[in-house]
Amino acid sequence: MSRTPDSLKDVLEHVFSGLRRGCDQVAPQLIPREVGTITGVSTGIAHVSGLPGVGYDELVMFPGGGFGIAFNVDEDDVGVVLLGDYAQLHAGDEVERTGRVMDVAVGDGLLGRVIDPLGRPLDGLGPVASSARLPIERPAAAIMDRAPVTVPLQTGLKVVDALIPVGRGQRELILGDRQTGKTAIAMDAILNQQGQDVVCVYCAIGQRASAVAKAVAVLREQGALAYTVVVVSEGNDPPGLTYIAPYAATSIAEYFMEAGRDVLIVYDDLTQHARAYRELSLLLRRPPGREAFPGDIFYIHSRLLERATHLCEERGGGSLTALPVIETEAQDISAYIPTNLISITDGQIYLSPVLFELGVLPAVDVGKSVSRVGGKAQRGAYRAVAGDLKLAYAQFEELETFARFGARLDEDTRKTIAHGRRIRACLKQPEQAPVSVPAQIIILLALTAGLFDTVPMDQMAQAERAVREAAASLPAELLARLDTAKTLSDEDRTQLTDGASSALHPFQAESPAGEVP
Repeated sequence: MSRTPDSLKDVLEHVFSGLRRGCDQVAPQLIPREVGTITGVSTGIAHVSGLPGVGYDELVMFPGGGFGIAFNVDEDDVGVVLLGDYAQLHAGDEVERTGRVMDVAVGDGLLGRVIDPLGRPLDGLGPVASSARLPIERPAAAIMDRAPVTVPLQTGLKVVDALIPVGRGQRELILGDRQTGKTAIAMDAILNQQGQDVVCVYCAIGQRASAVAKAVAVLREQGALAYTVVVVSEGNDPPGLTYIAPYAATSIAEYFMEAGRDVLIVYDDLTQHARAYRELSLLLRRPPGREAFPGDIFYIHSRLLERATHLCEERGGGSLTALPVIETEAQDISAYIPTNLISITDGQIYLSPVLFELGVLPAVDVGKSVSRVGGKAQRGAYRAVAGDLKLAYAQFEELETFARFGARLDEDTRKTIAHGRRIRACLKQPEQAPVSVPAQIIILLALTAGLFDTVPMDQMAQAERAVREAAASLPAELLARLDTAKTLSDEDRTQLTDGASSALHPFQAESPAGEVP
């Protein structure tokens, strides 16, 4: 019993020395948090005071987990674009910096999914599986990292693939008035990529929910959703969400491009994007310019579309082909946003409401449409048969306008008009019915050779179908040459012409078609 005090003292000293050592090893750390205060909230934006270290385009967090992007960074006030529901935000609420920019989930797990620009699923199929995250705003590839556009991107549309060809890595604008079939052309291009090892991204910007649901249903029915990512910003979403949608979609597409794959992205449509940016700029009191758009409206689209390119082999050799859609008003392609996009892109497909009303679908106005890059990437067989076709069609359109005045026409003019009408009839195509490369080439060759000129106009659809079916029975070696050969040899041309002549024989009229227009 006499040893108990000493034992207790030893135990206490041991415990206290352990505590001292522990205290010496612990160094208190202060983690600074930069917090600001909401001074005002309006439609789609908030004004914040504080946050002296916030950077431009930095992501900030609001109460309830909502996010915003710092857009206006002034000395005493930060204008923030809100990316979600702002009904619960009030003046006086705290705002916190995140120290990072807006990013989006990317990866193979997004294929077949419908998401919003923040990466949240909209299809009810559970969380999105992603392998990484990328900032939505990324610098475009350097010039030395790019390669020329050399491989065609087949859309399955005869008028586009023959007369306005698109190459992989090109930016081809689709523009026209409301309800002229702009989305239909973009959707057909996506549907035709089945089996072509091309990943597609469809970005719906400010679209009606019913229109988006219809597009997704078409992709699902045709089996195209398996290789497509759908990024959706609906018409009732905040303008901030509509503004970031195309940038988020492009980062998703760039992930696949940088992995060495070919990607097709459709922006439907950038008119809504420009309007959302105008709305945000006016709310943030930025000075308006032409048509009330801010001065940097050109830059927001140029930095977006510059990210579409064909990478060199050292960077993986992937490509990103962009099909931006723009809506014109009363056929005015010289308005502000259309001219901006025309100057940024590598060509445009113009859809005419006049042709649409005449039932010429797709309603592509060949005279106002151009592809500045795709011709270099077009297959040799197309170049051999399509060059004369565009000239003949342009002559026909001019003569047709002249003939409407009731002038007396000579025989050559009648034949030119009759031939042009058959070109127009052959270039017609129903929606969601892509035509294969061999079928397109044999039809175009038959047109160039004048084989359709003796077919009555009321039988043109059946005659064109017969020629398409004849293409399916062509020898496999010939089909391979059409796909790879740089030029169309005389032997192959004769073989194709003979096949088309045989298919058209039952439709030939007794006398050449030189009908009065």
